[in-house]
Amino acid sequence: MRRCLIVANQTLTSEALSRTVMERIGTELYEFYLVAPATPPGDLIEGSEPPPGAPSSDELGFGLARQRLDRAIEELQALEVTVHGEVGDADPVEAVREALGRFAADEIVVSTLHHTLSQWLRRDVPARLRRACDVPVTHVMAEA
Repeated sequence: MRRCLIVANQTLTSEALSRTVMERIGTELYEFYLVAPATPPGDLIEGSEPPPGAPSSDELGFGLARQRLDRAIEELQALEVTVHGEVGDADPVEAVREALGRFAADEIVVSTLHHTLSQWLRRDVPARLRRACDVPVTHVMAEA
C-alpha cells in the first residue's frame, strides 16, 4: 500500500487535487494523510488585534483549516479511501515535518492556489519541501 501525505488548505477540496487523488487510487491501493496548515486569514492585517470577544487570527486560521480538513476527509471516505488528517502548524513546511513524524509517506503532494493568488508559491513552499524532506514532492495547482 502506498502512503501519500497531502498538504493543502484552501485547495483541499479543489478539482485539481481531486483529480490527483483519483489518479492515484485508480492504479494502486493508497492511504492518505491530509495536513491543513492553520494559516491565519490573509485579509487580517498582521499584528492587528481583533475586536474584543472576537476570535484571534490564529483561532480563525485553525477553525477554517479544521472545517476544510473535515470536509476533505468526508469526501475521501465517501470514495472508500483510507484517510486521516490533522490541522498543522501555520507554516506548511513545518506542518509537513511534524506530520512525517506520525505518518511515513512515500510521496508528498502540495496543493496550492493558482500562481497569481498563492502565498505558498511566493514563499516557494514546493521547493522548500523538496529540500526539507527526503520524500518525493508533487505540486498540484488549482485553476485560476
